[in-house]
Amino acid sequence: MSLNGIKVVEFAGLAPGPFAGLVLAHNGASVIRIDRPSSNTRDLLCAGKRSIALDMKTASGLRVAKDLIAKADVLIDPFRPGVLEKLGLGPEVFHTSDKREGLNDKLVYARLVGFPRNGKHSTMAGHDINYIALSGILSMLPGTMDKPTFPLNLIADFAGGGLLCANGILLAIIERGRSGRGQVVNVDMVSGSRYISSFPLLSAGSGAWAGPRGANVLDGGAPFYDVYTCSDGKWMSIGCLEPQFFAQFVDKFNEVMKSSGNQGSWSPLRSTQYIKEDWPKLRKYLEDGFRTQPRDFWTEVFHGTDACAVPVLSPTEAAQLHGSPYPVPHPELSRTSPSPLQDEIKILDPGKHSVDILRELGLSEEDMRQLVAEGALGKEARELVERSKSKL
Repeated sequence: MSLNGIKVVEFAGLAPGPFAGLVLAHNGASVIRIDRPSSNTRDLLCAGKRSIALDMKTASGLRVAKDLIAKADVLIDPFRPGVLEKLGLGPEVFHTSDKREGLNDKLVYARLVGFPRNGKHSTMAGHDINYIALSGILSMLPGTMDKPTFPLNLIADFAGGGLLCANGILLAIIERGRSGRGQVVNVDMVSGSRYISSFPLLSAGSGAWAGPRGANVLDGGAPFYDVYTCSDGKWMSIGCLEPQFFAQFVDKFNEVMKSSGNQGSWSPLRSTQYIKEDWPKLRKYLEDGFRTQPRDFWTEVFHGTDACAVPVLSPTEAAQLHGSPYPVPHPELSRTSPSPLQDEIKILDPGKHSVDILRELGLSEEDMRQLVAEGALGKEARELVERSKSKL
């Protein structure tokens, strides 16, 4: 795979950091996650990763973490600004400067935070909804007349956070091939959300976003770009923006309404699409029409056409369509395609691979006993080391 041989150290975090590590792991990187001893994790973005539990408050635990990073190609730092610096694990420790030689000048040091590192919100706690709020894009998203609605935690955490972090890491690795040096990759989810939202933000107040929120083509204002409820409570998605696609859609829809006796006194023409005065009537016509039949009926009506009308699938239905409950790593590469890495949903237990990782660092049985005695590996490590004695 593309990243075979690349060693990554990922400090345990939530959503964006684990997703960045997952992208790298899916493409062949060896990813070690550093967890706190006795920590609980709900992270499902752990396929192909290994875990070591380290108490960073102990000198020996900190030393092991430093050794791991000194031998890594990539570090993923998901903490607020200054946390790793206070532990003596900042980029200045690993990168060579005019003042000192670093421990690992080839290290790609990726720092992932919520708010801009030098902005007035940098020390504040936040989550996806807060980051997209400051990015400007939340104010443009569909919702009710009173307020916009947020799209889960997809924009900031995963698109503007984890995915752009992985992208930045790859860019730094490519550049390292020329310079031989690593660098810091700074990602904040406010700026990341703004970047992936470039098209709507640059278009605000003109073009597709000339009107107020909820009155434009792509924000729920256009009846031919929306989601409709069917008679069984399931939904159809409609996205026939272009006139030729709308023509196919409205012809098919009118045909069903006519044959079922539900057409009524008014029905749309192909030219109705961009007559805004008729949009309320068109929306009512579509709402009432879709409710006359179940979703799968409408799916059959539009399948194989260019009407841009497909069913809204549940996660279970989508898993059946794609042959797996696991989203397949993407994009596909013709020679070095990524690997799914897992065949069941599972959580990576903190410290599961501590002994193996310590062995790889060259630590002896006595060294590990010393780490346990100093509390560097947490309470669970006593049993873990005892169980592994026969293998040492």
